[in-house]
Amino acid sequence: MIIGVSLVVSLLSIVLSIVVGTAGIGLGDVVHTIAIRVLGHPSSAAFRPTEVIVADLRLPRALLAFVAGAALSVSGVVMQGLLRNPLVSPYTLGLSPAASFGAALAIVLADKAGHTPSSAVTILSALGFSLVVSLVVLTLASLKRMTATTLILVGIAFFQLFEALTSATQFFADDNTLAEIVHWTFGSVNDATWQQVVDVSVLLAVTLPYLFARAKALNAIAFAGDDAAASLGVNVRRTRLVLIIVVVALTAVVVSFTGVIGFVGLVGPHIARMVVGSDHRYLLPFGAVTGGLLILYADMVGRTVLSPVVIPVGIVVALIGAPLFINLIFSKGSAQS
Repeated sequence: MIIGVSLVVSLLSIVLSIVVGTAGIGLGDVVHTIAIRVLGHPSSAAFRPTEVIVADLRLPRALLAFVAGAALSVSGVVMQGLLRNPLVSPYTLGLSPAASFGAALAIVLADKAGHTPSSAVTILSALGFSLVVSLVVLTLASLKRMTATTLILVGIAFFQLFEALTSATQFFADDNTLAEIVHWTFGSVNDATWQQVVDVSVLLAVTLPYLFARAKALNAIAFAGDDAAASLGVNVRRTRLVLIIVVVALTAVVVSFTGVIGFVGLVGPHIARMVVGSDHRYLLPFGAVTGGLLILYADMVGRTVLSPVVIPVGIVVALIGAPLFINLIFSKGSAQS
C-alpha cells in the first residue's frame, strides 16, 4: 500500500514540477498539451508557446529528474546491501566522479578530433571508468577486509583523483566544451531531452525487475554475510559481480546525462529505510521513489528560490546530503564505540 501511495504522490509531484515556475503554466495547460501531443487534438498559434514550454522543456525536465533520482537511489540501495555499509553510495565510493571524468574526456577528445561528441561514446566512456573504479574498490575491500571507515577513505581518494582529472581536462577545452564539462561538475537537468528520459527509463525498466528478483539474495548478503549467504545457496561472487555491473550501468548513464548529483544514492536509501525497513523487496522500489522525489523537489527549489536564477540541482542536493552524511558518520562512530 505504501508503494502504491508513493507512486500516486510521485505522479502528483511531477505535475506540480511542471506547473511551478515563472511562465504561469496551469494544470489545464498541462492537460491541454498532453491532449495535443498524445491524442492529436488541434493546437492554436496562441497556445503554441505554452505547448512548447510544457512538452519540450518542463515535462522532460521533470521526468528526467525523477528517473535519474530513482536510478541513483537504487544504486545506493544495492551498494549499501552488497557492502553491508550504510555510508557507501556511487558518489562516496568515487563511481560518479569517475563517470563524470569519462564523459568529460570523451567530450574533449571528440572536440580535438573535430567531431561532435556522440552520446553513445560519452556513455561508454563514463561506463568504462566507473566500472574500473568499482572493480578496484570491491577487490580491495574483499582482499584487505576493509573496515567501513577505510572503505570510505578509499572512495574519497578516488573522488579527489577524478575531480582533479576532470578539472585538468578543462585546460584543454575551448569555451563551448568547457561549458559542457562545467555542466557535469555541477549536476543539472536543465538541458533534459526526451531521448535522455527514454534511455534512463528503459534502463530502469530492464534492471529494476532483475534487482527485485535478486532481492532475497541481496537480503542474505546484507543481513547474514557472505559465508552465511553461500550456505543458503546464494552464489555470492556471481551475484556481487552482476549487481555491481547493474549499479555501474545505472550510475554511468545518469551521470553522462545530468553530471554528478552527489548524495542521492546515500540520502534516498536512508529515507526509504526509515519508512519501509531494510527488506530489499520493499526497499528497492521505495528507494527508487524517494530518490526520484528528492531530485524532483530539489530541482523545484533550485528553480524558484532565487528565480529567475536557476541553481543546479546538484548544488541543492549537496546542501541537503552533506549534513546528513556527516550525521551518519558520527552516528555510526558512536554505535561502534
